[in-house]
Amino acid sequence: MASRPDAGIKRTIRRKQLHEMVRLADSTIYAMEQRGEFPRRFALSPRCVVWDLAEVEAWLASRRSKPIARAQSPDVRQRRTRPVREQGQVRATASRAE
Repeated sequence: MASRPDAGIKRTIRRKQLHEMVRLADSTIYAMEQRGEFPRRFALSPRCVVWDLAEVEAWLASRRSKPIARAQSPDVRQRRTRPVREQGQVRATASRAE
């Protein structure tokens, strides 16, 4: 039984490749990593960080499989500035014909 020579090697991607796959800003990715919602980066050297390709692909697959929960629309009738008129109200005009 022959074993693959690269069986223990993980494929990694750098920041540029990550941005091609995941169109998110650096700050968004960092915040999601801190919350545990995105795969963690690890350092190869003090100036080179990489992500595990398999983890990123698994994250993408899980995001594609479930719909994004959208926020509810705000109730504009409750705002203090620029209140919304009710449908029965008549709009006052600045100039009146006499």
